[in-house]
Amino acid sequence: MLIVAATERELAVLGGLETFCCGIGPVEAAVRTARALEERRPDAVIHVGIAGSRTLEPPVLVLGSEAVYCDVIDPGSTLPRVERARPDAALLERTRDALPEAQVLPIATCGKVGGGTGFDVEAMEGFGVLRACELAGVPAVELRAISNTPDEADRVRWRFDEAFAALADALQRLDVL
Repeated sequence: MLIVAATERELAVLGGLETFCCGIGPVEAAVRTARALEERRPDAVIHVGIAGSRTLEPPVLVLGSEAVYCDVIDPGSTLPRVERARPDAALLERTRDALPEAQVLPIATCGKVGGGTGFDVEAMEGFGVLRACELAGVPAVELRAISNTPDEADRVRWRFDEAFAALADALQRLDVL
């Protein structure tokens, strides 16, 4: 099992697990994850990190029912595009069983804070990681802890420590499935 997160800070609380830092943003996350999958060939991936929400209070846990790449959604376009990546159904179910308090919701992937309008949860890497895993045939799931509202510009007010602690606790309870 490979635990993937955008930053070393998110991974720092996960001592003893096989981890990988994919970088910030959907493109960087996709490219680096694809490379890591080729080099490491994990059996499964759990993508973890913090997220923003206008409707959920920190440090609520959220499992992604899908990752929606909202930067490319254009209802008026007729050009084909991939807008959604879904977690592996069996891995999602096992994760839900281990974390019954986690909400299961779509998670918007957007390149900037506040870009996930219309979604309860937004983050920046989920689609990239899940899509890379999907194309490589590696089961994956996205697990986020809410740390802030995207409308709060002052990062000092974001509840990073609580969100990181919630992720660490969740992964301990998952016992890396």
